[in-house]
Amino acid sequence: MRMSKTLLILGTLVMTFGASFAMAEDGHTGADMYASLASAIAIGVAVLGGSLGQAMTAKAALEAIGRNPSAQGKIFVPMIIGLALIESLVLYAFVIALVKIKG
Repeated sequence: MRMSKTLLILGTLVMTFGASFAMAEDGHTGADMYASLASAIAIGVAVLGGSLGQAMTAKAALEAIGRNPSAQGKIFVPMIIGLALIESLVLYAFVIALVKIKG
């Protein structure tokens, strides 16, 4: 089990950092690579946070509906609005990451 975990980590590192050297072009600085890496990390953190927020929101809403089924109408719409707002924050992070990579 320990060997497979080590191979997984090593493979991930090789794919992450090896691809940047394999696809390198002349005229690009090291800052371009770091900007792309920073954008990738930023969108990864945003997606992780957004997915955790959506999971917690859905869990709380479903528990509340389970305790009081007659309140479903009062809980469902605010839950959907909250999920949409959480998703919009992830999309904003995605757009910012794309702008940073291009610019």
